[in-house]
Amino acid sequence: MSDLSFMRVSGREIAPHVDDLAELRIRVFRDFPYLYDGDLDYERDYLATYVNSARSLAFLVHEGQRLVGATTALPLADEEPAFRKPLADAGFDVARVFYFGESLLLGDYRGHGLGHRFFDEREAWARQAGDFSHACFCAVQRPADHPLRPADYQPLDAFWQRRGFVRRDDICATYRWRDIDGAQETDKRLTFWLRRLDE
Repeated sequence: MSDLSFMRVSGREIAPHVDDLAELRIRVFRDFPYLYDGDLDYERDYLATYVNSARSLAFLVHEGQRLVGATTALPLADEEPAFRKPLADAGFDVARVFYFGESLLLGDYRGHGLGHRFFDEREAWARQAGDFSHACFCAVQRPADHPLRPADYQPLDAFWQRRGFVRRDDICATYRWRDIDGAQETDKRLTFWLRRLDE
């Protein structure tokens, strides 16, 4: 792990890294619970949201020239309506919420503290980016008896709680993608997790 290098890029600076980020998202999100059958063109469109946000963050982890990990964040006001509306409907001021996108890490690089580093980086970025009261992210909900759930799967709920986030089962987004065992896109339910940044 000593050969890793770290880079923070924001807004238009993310553009040269979009394809590497897209490929990493496709690879990591094939695993349970996302089971995402990714598409490079779709990923480029998705990541354009971060390129077009002046206060976005992509924190990149490289080993040599290879992207092995990344995490992203941006003001919720710059996100898609699918993610803005549930918070607005729940009474939050969307202009004061920072949205934490993905945390991506190849399997060989897990268990070395990078998950905490990802949260540290995003929280520090959000605090300097403006007057934000909350950070949030979404997590997909899968049934405990899902046929593709690995026997050794460990949910990240306890880790997120230790980071100060609270699961809000009353605030959910709906998003569509095609599962690796599916023929077409289907709606997925994503539950919000929130923590205060201004305490």
